[in-house]
Amino acid sequence: MEPYVRKMRWLVSIILLVSVAACSDNAELVNMPAVEESSVEKISLDVYKSRTCNCCKKWVDHIEASGFETSVHHPANLNKLKSDKGISPRYQSCHTAVSKDGYVFEGHIPADIIQRFLANPPPNAIGLAVPGMPAGSPGMEMGSRHDEYDVFLLSKDGGDVVYEHIGL
Repeated sequence: MEPYVRKMRWLVSIILLVSVAACSDNAELVNMPAVEESSVEKISLDVYKSRTCNCCKKWVDHIEASGFETSVHHPANLNKLKSDKGISPRYQSCHTAVSKDGYVFEGHIPADIIQRFLANPPPNAIGLAVPGMPAGSPGMEMGSRHDEYDVFLLSKDGGDVVYEHIGL
């Protein structure tokens, strides 16, 4: 019988709380200034990819769904662009994104990791890379298949460290 009484007390407490909130004076809430959507700056990325790569399109869809704005480009020589941006062949994937501050994001990097990086870029970093095309990464969804992979922090001196490990 005691569990029943506790549940009833909890239910009555919730009903009272909702009733008090519903009957309270909402004048302060009505007069509060609305937050303007334009005050929140969206992150803009230039994405360089091949016209025919479908997984790149899926990755662009992923980052746009996470609040990024994109401008997609199809350069004649994508490998030269990667080299010019300091991305050595061992870190390369099928697309390269560049922020307005010049940071590079090579390959299928999850949007939340890019957001964290841009919120606090490490010193001497040029950006992040996910080499290759790991199954299960954004844009490379393959049903229930998910490969473990590393997101590398690329440094101006050509070095790298694991920025984040993506596990199963």
